[in-house]
Amino acid sequence: MSVKSFNLVKIRDQFPILNKKINNHQLVYFDNAATTQKPKKVINAINEYYSEYNANIHRGIHTLAEKATIEYEKTRKSVSQFINSKSEKEIIFTRGTTEGINLIASSFVKNFLKKEDEIIISEMEHHSNIVPWQMICEENGIVLKTINVLENGEIDLDNFKELINDKTKFLSIVHTSNTLGTVNPIKQIIEICKKNNITTMVDGAQASAHSKINVQDLNCDFFVLSAHKMYGPTGVGIVYGKEEILEKMPPYMGGGEMIKEVNFLKTTYNELPYKFEAGTPNIGDVIGFNKALNFISDIGFDNISSYEKKLKDYASNSLNKIDGLKIIGNSKNKIGIFSFTLKKVHYYDLGLLLDSKGIAIRTGHHCTQPLMDKFNLEGTARVSLAIYNSKEEIDYFVEKIKKLIN
Repeated sequence: MSVKSFNLVKIRDQFPILNKKINNHQLVYFDNAATTQKPKKVINAINEYYSEYNANIHRGIHTLAEKATIEYEKTRKSVSQFINSKSEKEIIFTRGTTEGINLIASSFVKNFLKKEDEIIISEMEHHSNIVPWQMICEENGIVLKTINVLENGEIDLDNFKELINDKTKFLSIVHTSNTLGTVNPIKQIIEICKKNNITTMVDGAQASAHSKINVQDLNCDFFVLSAHKMYGPTGVGIVYGKEEILEKMPPYMGGGEMIKEVNFLKTTYNELPYKFEAGTPNIGDVIGFNKALNFISDIGFDNISSYEKKLKDYASNSLNKIDGLKIIGNSKNKIGIFSFTLKKVHYYDLGLLLDSKGIAIRTGHHCTQPLMDKFNLEGTARVSLAIYNSKEEIDYFVEKIKKLIN
């Protein structure tokens, strides 16, 4: 599919699940920040791998193994081009963003930061970008500091600058908040870090399907993302790291594939990126991920950004007209993620009632409990939009909420 001019019908036709009925109602899927749906080309690619050339990679010389290896490595090349890394060696496959962050914590921070050094994160981080740093700090005597989030859901840059001192060695920050939809000024934040010799990691899980990522332009040291939030399979993600940094880092796990030579006296490690890819990987889903990247590229980020902005603005205007509904976080720069409370209706009840009408939303703390504490909330309802959502779906959603209130 090549979409030179944006065509919502053609895009929706790529997703079989969007034709599904839930409780005798047409599915309206508004839980895209948790995971996006998958187009036919992704599903078919995974099926084709297991049906036609299932084999282990990098080791075999037979036809199936060679075919599987070629298709697997095509995805690495596509990812490199997608985020504009200098080299395919800088792309490491993981099970997702969470594993990527843990890899960096265990292989970089554990080995290159010392006691009383400091790490900075923000108050809007996902638990995946909080807990690994807490664990590594507790184990190694490193200090963890957090950047304040303002009432409108934006990062407090003045507070960030105040936190920096001679002991600040590492920053890990979310590109786009999964709860607030806030798009952080990542490039500006990284520039501040570079002036202070601070190594940087960007959590790109929520950003990578919505805006063009250029890691060389950002000049981040690490970038992590997950395929399943980009119309790809679950259980696949990547770590991007600058080659000169990855070369210095020890392996994250030991086992097959990450070795060059093993004897009982010493093991020598494989070259990049295989040094960090121990064991048999998730081959079929990595191959499927390539088709997801193709899907996004075929539409084009100009089309994606333009359409999603219109959809976001339409949803914002519609939600703000509902009596008793309060959106949490109204930053100037945000994507179509809306966490909200509804007066006199508990978010959990709201989720169940909407599900009865075929509408899938997320309810709870969205793996950002510290952020909920910040706003004195137990949890919220959350609507998160994707490229296949429509104004008609938003209208239907708003209509059902108003009826529930009445």
